[in-house]
Amino acid sequence: MVVAKKPLANQHLVNVHQANIYLSQLLQEVEQAQEVVIARLGVPIARLVAWQAPAQPVAAPGAMRRQIALADDFDAPLDGLF
Repeated sequence: MVVAKKPLANQHLVNVHQANIYLSQLLQEVEQAQEVVIARLGVPIARLVAWQAPAQPVAAPGAMRRQIALADDFDAPLDGLF
């Protein structure tokens, strides 16, 4: 038997049907720092939370062009390793 957890103070529990009907309103709640827990038959299955951008943005491809150099002999055999 699965027992549903009680939502925390900053969470709002809704069932899937309500989430489908009231998505716009739920998104407004999320924008106001509220978490929405979506449940099926009273059992939590998903959390709707506000988007947070990554702490460090990912550099664009080619951003380090001309900053990394390889020696001309980087692939030369290494003597004495085996």
